[in-house]
Amino acid sequence: QHRRQYDVWSIGGVMVPMSAREGYDRGFAAAVNIASAPTGMLIPPTTAFILYALASGGTSIAALFAGGLVAGVLWGVGCMLVTLVVAKRRNYRVFFTVQKGMALKVAVEAIPSLLLIVIIVGGIVQGIFTAIEASAIAVVYTLLLTMVFYRTLKIKDLPSILLQTVVMTGVIMFLLATSSAMSFSMSITNIPAALSDMILGISANKLVILLVITVFLLIIGAFMDIGPAILIFTPILLPIMAKLGVDPVHFGIIMIYNLAIGTITPPVGSGLYVGASVGKVKVEEVIKPLLPFYGAIIGVLLLITYIPEITLFLPRLLGIM
Repeated sequence: QHRRQYDVWSIGGVMVPMSAREGYDRGFAAAVNIASAPTGMLIPPTTAFILYALASGGTSIAALFAGGLVAGVLWGVGCMLVTLVVAKRRNYRVFFTVQKGMALKVAVEAIPSLLLIVIIVGGIVQGIFTAIEASAIAVVYTLLLTMVFYRTLKIKDLPSILLQTVVMTGVIMFLLATSSAMSFSMSITNIPAALSDMILGISANKLVILLVITVFLLIIGAFMDIGPAILIFTPILLPIMAKLGVDPVHFGIIMIYNLAIGTITPPVGSGLYVGASVGKVKVEEVIKPLLPFYGAIIGVLLLITYIPEITLFLPRLLGIM
């Protein structure tokens, strides 16, 4: 949740003013930022898949990361295609030149940060360490990076950062505890079985049930934050998916993708409001430019929902499922 808002805020704060100076409509520039930000919830390392793995009873985090990478890249490609088409139609500047050597300089400076992704994802996928061990490695590596290499973090900043970490950890642990209690309560009252019978009673067709659950998750995502939604609804919906023969990794990717859409969807989607605020435009001014992005994002959703191999080929290729 906070990572996605930070993505919208930090990137949008730089990108939208630059785009406006190049003649781009501020509403459209803000829409590009808003539509692309949720990819951070799909492309590893991401806590959303770790929460799903916990809620689902041990689905492979490495497989979720690999499949989520494919889904996130496809989301991004869809947004890029929409941006290209709209920019060409409106005669916006599409290609930019940079000073000689600038691209190389920026790339070299970014290598240490990008190595974190390689270390974490590669380590988990190869089975070198677990997701919990990876989080500790990420903390140490990031501290060294920000304090020694980039020198953007001071020792005096550590107490406030540690306090924020404790608060966030407490929130996550509380959510895990309450979701476990809720799952237990639902199991002894037979709610999952009743809900399963109700949904499966709609149709015997697997494709129809997948569509029903997709619509349900889109609605839930528009009103609930992604963390609680994962922890509450995974224990309810996963047994239904199991009856349909849907792989838990595939369903996890479908679920996170749906809920990620909710983060930029009215009425609650905070990414939408943060993006509009950063772009210094009204929410109404970004809704219309967002519509074609929604179309591309939903199109990718249907592809990954009904063609499982799109997201499962990479985990299988890597031998992690």
